[in-house]
Amino acid sequence: MTRTVIRGGTVITAADELLADVLIDGEQVVALAAPGSSLAESFSADTVLDATGKYVIPGGVDAHTHMEMPFGGTYASDTFETGTRAAAWGGTTTIIDFPIQTVGRSLREGLDAWHAKADGHCAIDYGFHMILSDVTESSLKEMESLVDEGITSFKLFMAYPGVFYSDDGRILRAMQKAGDTGGLIMIHAENGIAIDVLVEQALARGQTDPRYHGDVRHALLEAEATHRAIQLARVAGAPLYVVHLSASEALAEIANARELGVNAFAETCPQYLFLSTDDLARPGFEGAKYVCSTPLRPAEHQAALWRGLRNDDLSVVSTDHCPFCFKGQKDLGLGDFSKIPNGMPGVETRMDLLHQAVVDGHIGRRRWIELACATPARMFGMYPKKGTIAPGSDADVVIYDPTARQTLSAETHHMAVDYSPYEGKVTTGKAETVLSRGRLIVSGGEYLGSAGHGRFVPRSTCQYLR
Repeated sequence: MTRTVIRGGTVITAADELLADVLIDGEQVVALAAPGSSLAESFSADTVLDATGKYVIPGGVDAHTHMEMPFGGTYASDTFETGTRAAAWGGTTTIIDFPIQTVGRSLREGLDAWHAKADGHCAIDYGFHMILSDVTESSLKEMESLVDEGITSFKLFMAYPGVFYSDDGRILRAMQKAGDTGGLIMIHAENGIAIDVLVEQALARGQTDPRYHGDVRHALLEAEATHRAIQLARVAGAPLYVVHLSASEALAEIANARELGVNAFAETCPQYLFLSTDDLARPGFEGAKYVCSTPLRPAEHQAALWRGLRNDDLSVVSTDHCPFCFKGQKDLGLGDFSKIPNGMPGVETRMDLLHQAVVDGHIGRRRWIELACATPARMFGMYPKKGTIAPGSDADVVIYDPTARQTLSAETHHMAVDYSPYEGKVTTGKAETVLSRGRLIVSGGEYLGSAGHGRFVPRSTCQYLR
């Protein structure tokens, strides 16, 4: 087993900032030692990494990705191999992806299909949530066995009628089962029935450009669905996790529920913090690059989202990484915005954009790590194996240069997509060295990892339930 020491850096976790050497034996952190201490000096290491002047942080945990996801007649352009490699370049060392249950089929079939996609292909460790597309007595029963296997979270959609949509009765039944088994229900909270009416009306008026995608997916329809999901969870006596929250009105619903002591949690994504409807309304068909659901909102929503991140009404920042190339995929919606594949790339840029938020004064350093590493690991039953640097934790460690400046661009990113939503944006901070379970996978501007290094991580249940 290889022994590694990371010397001279500032270790930042959700709880602490301290000057310490990180001692790694094989795949695990064994100690944090004061520089120059007898423990640090006596540790015999095969590899010594100098982190002087740098941060030493836990590898990022991105709890919301969609590699190889089928959608709108095409597939997300990143495979598990390309997507996890790109994640590693950006300092993320664990993802949680979403197997899909096909209507009329079992959860097991969907899960097995995703295991086959990922096994032997991932550069970093991964877990799975399970998308429930067909809530039946048999699929509810299957939820019990999946929780026992470490699939402890289940996603349902209030959007996309005819594809993923579940009505309130099915959602309630799933929540009740989750309450019984310790599972966590994740909800895509948009009123899909009402949105379909607005889509039909917009197209009938000749409003076909990408910017109308944001108009029909009205913020109030996100807020209404969020409110409804919260009340259903309260009736079921089950916890709730709302994915990719984008609107201030929806955030107010989460804040009100949390004030009442409800186990209601929510994530947002970098696109809602740094982009807006101005991008969706770019001239020509350029706005198609920014079509995702929930949609981008007017810039005035961003202040509420930053406030929610600071006061913990928003608990996690994930990416909803679901990339589609501009040419050959997004252009399926030329002349009809409703046919543009919904999704944006982001798995490689999340850690850097959130560090930019530290530079800009929106959040502090420990909150950066809390949102990007520790809380997603706790929320989805991976902590302290993932999400921190502590004795016994996996040696998923990043040496991060807080002063490095970079320009985000499709020419330099490693995601398998032909555009960057942040093209030309200059950020400060960059992952310099990345270890996954003690193995160097990015160092000195080189990728040293390999497909198949990443392992499936069975998860325990949410660690925040009151």
